[in-house]
Amino acid sequence: MPKFALKALWLENDLAIAVDQVVAKNRSPLTRYFFWPRDDAWEQLKAELESKTWISEEDRITLLNQATELINYWQNGGRERPISEAQAQFPDILIGGNA
Repeated sequence: MPKFALKALWLENDLAIAVDQVVAKNRSPLTRYFFWPRDDAWEQLKAELESKTWISEEDRITLLNQATELINYWQNGGRERPISEAQAQFPDILIGGNA
């Protein structure tokens, strides 16, 4: 059964968030990256997930809650911390970007 997971690019001035579909141990991109705070990434992600009617409401809520937590962490000083700390804080999210 397919599963979904967030991935993020940890950048100096932006946090980019996207969703992958996970089957077994393989990840396939499901959405483009949405950039915070350049755009309202959360609202864009919400609209994108709602357009994919085959994603359950439970999965959408879980992904949006994770995105909220990640955005809050990033904007409350997390962006100045190493990516490794963010990855430890959010082990279910694949995080890459500026080290």
